Amino acid sequence: MFWKKYKKKEKKMPLFEKAGVKVEKQPNLKEKLDKKFSMFIRLRDTMPNGYFCCISCGQVKPFKQADCGHYINRQHMSTRFDEMNCNAQCRHCNRFMEGNIQSYRRRLVAKYGEKRVLLLESKQHDYRNYSDFEYKELIKYYQAEIKRLKKEKGL
Repeated sequence: MFWKKYKKKEKKMPLFEKAGVKVEKQPNLKEKLDKKFSMFIRLRDTMPNGYFCCISCGQVKPFKQADCGHYINRQHMSTRFDEMNCNAQCRHCNRFMEGNIQSYRRRLVAKYGEKRVLLLESKQHDYRNYSDFEYKELIKYYQAEIKRLKKEKGL
């Protein structure tokens, strides 16, 4: 049998690294804002005793079991960071019952009123694209709000 020897291929390096220029990657600002916004929503909906009431099922649970539940899916950027669209939700409702949307809507109407919920639902079809500057400013804003709420609630 005849065996052919292959040369080992060199790993391709990005053009900038070959030239000696180091390029820093832009941090994922959407991901950072998601974390800050989620913490803000959970702290906002937490009672002073460290417990929260799930928007969908109404159960009272400790803060550590809270998720930031979105009424309109996160894929819609126009409502992704809307404070009315997001409320503290227990992990069971948010993760395993797909948000328990029917109960979520009922309690949302009780909290904000039918007209505001209809406006929120119509807003999901709008197109929204955030710039890096907007992400950075929102991150700063929610970081300050988190600090204020933690001090206020004693967490």
